[in-house]
Amino acid sequence: MRGWTNRWRRPRNALRMNMDSALSRFQDGFAQALLAPDADAGLTPEIAALARQPAFAVYRNTVMKGCIDALQANYPAVARLVGEAWFRAAAAIFARERLPAQATLLNYGEAFAEFLAGFEPAADLPYLPGVARLDRCWTESHAAADEPVLAAATLAALAPEALASTVLHPHAAARWAWFDDQPIYTIWQRNRAASQDESEIEWQGEGALLARPRGAVLWAPLDAAGCAFLDACAAGLPLAAASAAALEARDDADLARLMKTLLENGAFARMSSTNKT
Repeated sequence: MRGWTNRWRRPRNALRMNMDSALSRFQDGFAQALLAPDADAGLTPEIAALARQPAFAVYRNTVMKGCIDALQANYPAVARLVGEAWFRAAAAIFARERLPAQATLLNYGEAFAEFLAGFEPAADLPYLPGVARLDRCWTESHAAADEPVLAAATLAALAPEALASTVLHPHAAARWAWFDDQPIYTIWQRNRAASQDESEIEWQGEGALLARPRGAVLWAPLDAAGCAFLDACAAGLPLAAASAAALEARDDADLARLMKTLLENGAFARMSSTNKT
């Protein structure tokens, strides 16, 4: 009986693989038809016939509008900077190149900043990809898993000799970025919050920290030392090494003030020690 079972199992498995392959080809063709400029743009005859149906154009437009709407919702600072018409035209091009990989559109547009960096009409707006990066940081912070926030009192309770070997683990919702020669944070926060501040922006490098310590995403400016410190923490380095990285990035860094800023903004979830003794 075992031989007969194995003999019948192989054809069924082969049939299932063929069905899966056919379904995959249909899905790929269907997705291509959604983005094709005309009904016969390299489509199989079956998909092309489907795409010629009047109702398919309605479906295509609905899908495209959903992608564009999601990008506009996920990148509000970028949209405010360039205007709705410009943004939606760029978003349509992006959507044709990269359909959503998930049913939910909350996280759609992960590569939008990269797209803008190579988008010729945005060449005169060199700060736009950086602004898009911070919009993306906001989305990731908003959607990150819940975690407790490390309290300053918990860290303060450590013995001084234990601090150097203590590792601070960034919170799941913490995001940070440094921009060497552009005031990205100022540009972003003014447009994200629809600020009425029209004062002149000093053109210099800036960084940002975004976190969600109490249910809502907060943001704060962060210098190169702060970003280097968090990079070291994310790499699992202890406080001594993280402090050294901060001072290497900026030799006049005020480490006590930096730590206060990071703790107040919920940058850390927990701590551990590299001291095994």
